[in-house]
Amino acid sequence: MTQTWNPTTYETNGAFVPALGAGVLEWLAPQPGERILDLGCGDGQLTTKIAAAGATVVGVDASSAMVEGAKSRGIEARVCNAEALPFDHEFDAVFSNAALHWVRNQDAMLAGVKHALKPGGRFVAEMGGHGNVAAILVALTTVLERHGCGHLEDGVNYYPAPEVYSDRLTRYGFTVKKIQLIPRPTPLPTGMAAWLTTFRSGVLEAVPAHLRATVVDETVSLLEPALRDEQGNWTADYVRLRFIARA
Repeated sequence: MTQTWNPTTYETNGAFVPALGAGVLEWLAPQPGERILDLGCGDGQLTTKIAAAGATVVGVDASSAMVEGAKSRGIEARVCNAEALPFDHEFDAVFSNAALHWVRNQDAMLAGVKHALKPGGRFVAEMGGHGNVAAILVALTTVLERHGCGHLEDGVNYYPAPEVYSDRLTRYGFTVKKIQLIPRPTPLPTGMAAWLTTFRSGVLEAVPAHLRATVVDETVSLLEPALRDEQGNWTADYVRLRFIARA
């Protein structure tokens, strides 16, 4: 399933993603003069903060629309598939926030990151971890199956446990310095329907057009008892995996 991104919609409905990236940015601790690759830079909100620390930053993203958004912030950004990184031992660090769980071929991505880093360079990232948005996915998959579209959610994201991803990093020559699974209940100011249409746009676009609104409405209805409080506020059941590894 191909996920599509719109920088304007993302800034409205997904503003919490870069806003909650402060923790992994602290783990990166960018230094003046470093050359850093932002893998899955999106519209460049966190990339600008890395650059503000004095580092030279290159942003890459699979979405041309998001790359244009990053360029509009003055970021050096280019369209690039995470599974085919073209860099040759030229970065002091590779950084990624909320992007790696969208990568289908994790092995190709990790091999590319290893090749992009200078010897001893660091790979600092945060992604969805085991249990991420579990309630949302159970509800959405249930509704999709009801309408004969259950297969559309298969393999959309990869949310590994720390032990599993640590082993994977090690197989590609990384030394894992720190890895944590972080439960992070996340308020959704624009609501669950907006989350679905933003972060499951690829799935919804594959649903027959006459069923899309129904799928969203039924999923929201299923989730209300668990994720919507009595004042109408929605909270997503996010769980993040954050790590530092050395090449």
